[in-house]
Amino acid sequence: MESFFKLKENGTNVRTEILAGLTTFFAMAYIIMVNPDILSQTGMPWGAVFLATIAAAIIGTLVMGLFANVPYAQAPGMGLNAFFTFTVVFSLGFTWQEALAMVFICGLINIFITVTRIRKLIIRCIPEGLQNAIGGGIGIFIAYIGLQNAGLLSFAAGIPELVPLNNASVLLTLFGLAITIIMLIRGVRGAIFIGIIITTLLGIPFGVTQVGQTVSLSQAFSELGTTFGAAFGNPGLLSLFSDPSKLPLVLMTIFAFSLSDTFDTIGTFIGTGRRAGIFSAEDMKALETSSGFKSKMDRALFADATATSIGALFGTSNTTTYVESAAGIGAGGRTGLTSVVVAVLFFLSAFFAPAISAIPSAATAPALIIVGIMMLASFAEVKWTNFEEAVPAFFAGVFMALCYSISYGIAGGFITYTLIKLVKGEAREIHPILAVSTILFILNFIIMAVL
Repeated sequence: MESFFKLKENGTNVRTEILAGLTTFFAMAYIIMVNPDILSQTGMPWGAVFLATIAAAIIGTLVMGLFANVPYAQAPGMGLNAFFTFTVVFSLGFTWQEALAMVFICGLINIFITVTRIRKLIIRCIPEGLQNAIGGGIGIFIAYIGLQNAGLLSFAAGIPELVPLNNASVLLTLFGLAITIIMLIRGVRGAIFIGIIITTLLGIPFGVTQVGQTVSLSQAFSELGTTFGAAFGNPGLLSLFSDPSKLPLVLMTIFAFSLSDTFDTIGTFIGTGRRAGIFSAEDMKALETSSGFKSKMDRALFADATATSIGALFGTSNTTTYVESAAGIGAGGRTGLTSVVVAVLFFLSAFFAPAISAIPSAATAPALIIVGIMMLASFAEVKWTNFEEAVPAFFAGVFMALCYSISYGIAGGFITYTLIKLVKGEAREIHPILAVSTILFILNFIIMAVL
């Protein structure tokens, strides 16, 4: 295990990696129940999506851990599953089988742009100031997710405002936040994970920690046949391109899927990997000069690219690298052993789904808030007194959380960076890949407006 995962070389040990894996899993375990709830609205069997979600998470995360040796977990992405359901199926009128076919094609596109080095070229072309802003922005984004999950914010008045502190779940979140901060300051090892467990247990007498409702495992397996391979049938891939009049709409939808999936992952890797040292300077140099899969980043990008098509095969929307992986990284996770632990826990969750679902948001929200705070350190590397660097940094960082989208934050940074360079007459300093990416983002916004 030591030689395979290179634990000492990465400054970690088995205990730390296990705690990190537990922390990441509990921070993202909500997807096990939430994803079926969202996708089943399209007519997909709840139990089938439940198993597809777990299968996609297990396979994608194992590839990330064993092939790339990095502490990232994968699962069907929030936001992308909502786009799948409410835009592609409900608004555009595609069947869920056709939507799965588009997700599968999106995965193939991601694999293509990864093996042809397009994805790594995108990473290389991002200016350092923007990369630091993306890292800090993901910190704000993660903390914002935590605040929302905790129910600390209300949008009843149309703007975010603090809720009255008279709710058991909210008070439990504040307690969990306080106890975790205290343990971190006191140097308690595994403080984030211990905080999750203490808060969960304390939630039992207050009625916050409750067992969720689910279907039996046997029923879920019987339903899986409905979605497994459905992307290739009719309706599905066979019917997707049968109507020439709908071809532009199909292509625009696949494009929207791919762009969001690609830049969400790139943002997550840049934002969490640079600060934690997971992708070292030597690794980033290897990314620029090597071919094949010699660097960690190369292998991680490939692992992420394959997961989407695998998920579509089982019957779920885009599988992506989870920004909640930052919780495990904040707990000390540095190698693929963290990912393997997460994959094992996803496997066990198929048998203990009600117990896993009992972990309340009030217990995991403090972990996300604290990890978000840790990641804000990347903002210190941005030259805020230089207005030309500050404007793209603001949009790439702060806009990311306000839009609740990593890819939209990157889009804002790219567009304003390009605009500033054009206005200054420095168009030659814009990397061609960044220029093309900016045009694609603008095109995507136009497409989303049309859709």
